[in-house]
Amino acid sequence: MPHDDSVNIGFLFGDLLRAMKKSYQSHVKFSKLTFNQAKVLIHIAQSEGARQIELAERLDIQPITLARVLDQLQQQGLIERRVAPNDRRAYLLYLTSKANTELDDIHQAIQKVNKTALGNLSEQATHDFIETIRKMKSNLTQSF
Repeated sequence: MPHDDSVNIGFLFGDLLRAMKKSYQSHVKFSKLTFNQAKVLIHIAQSEGARQIELAERLDIQPITLARVLDQLQQQGLIERRVAPNDRRAYLLYLTSKANTELDDIHQAIQKVNKTALGNLSEQATHDFIETIRKMKSNLTQSF
């Protein structure tokens, strides 16, 4: 297959991400959570007890930006911050039981978006696509 040097993969992924974000938002119309709040909530669920600074690094956002999102999630009763036992200046992040309902809704919306985005791709094409993205990410993260 010929390689088209005029294609900017980054722009295509950016466009894809924006389209997926809009689709996600249409599936969670009645949720109180923004896309970014949902993303943070998912990451906390994947690594409960993580420090705020670790989560900011993982999400590639400024700590102050994350702090605002965490404030919003805490006000909604979805997360709690606990002082780190070995560092009173650091906070560890945990979900509350109330977060489980929101996470279920988020995961259902993600499944719908994925199904729509992947459309009529075969199971093998879907698998290959996901593996290709993972390899691209690995290539890029190993380059710096």
